[in-house]
Amino acid sequence: MISAPTMETDRLILRPWQEDDLDDLAALCSDPDVMRHFPMIMSYDQSKAYLEKILKKRVSEGFCMDPIIVKETGEFAGFVGLNIPAYKEPLPFDPCVEIGWRLHKKVWGKGYATEAANAWLRFGFETLNLPEIVAFTIPANTSSQRVMERLGMIRDIDGDFQHPNLALDHPMSQHVLYRLSEKAWRTSMQNDS
Repeated sequence: MISAPTMETDRLILRPWQEDDLDDLAALCSDPDVMRHFPMIMSYDQSKAYLEKILKKRVSEGFCMDPIIVKETGEFAGFVGLNIPAYKEPLPFDPCVEIGWRLHKKVWGKGYATEAANAWLRFGFETLNLPEIVAFTIPANTSSQRVMERLGMIRDIDGDFQHPNLALDHPMSQHVLYRLSEKAWRTSMQNDS
């Protein structure tokens, strides 16, 4: 199995989780502004359980949502990475690999999500040889949708879906789907060079 390495971009270090990251993760997941597009704010214990789940995914799948560290300051800025969704019911487009991110509000607007996600897309397409990577969020999360578009992802309107972990009448149950094929990614890389 291929395991995600530590990666670097111009401004960021993307590395595996460390024991002392729990407090930073808990602070991130308990921030109401950061979590406004998620069903709930997470307690410290919920963040700890979430981290344990992420670490198990790294062992079983070789990758997960990993921390991003700002090179200049050494600060934990959030996390970005790839994930194989595992919900109580399958997604309509399973099997899939998604890309996702969650960043501290103090680093919003600096392009870190796009920068880190681009490194993860390269890993997904060049190392894992994935045919496609998807992303999804609620319609109100226009900031994440703009990141998806900057990554070259295309909205699949016919793919919009009800999240299987949420009741149909939950205000966040409706999700929008974005897709990026390996072919489209390679074409965009050639056009950028």
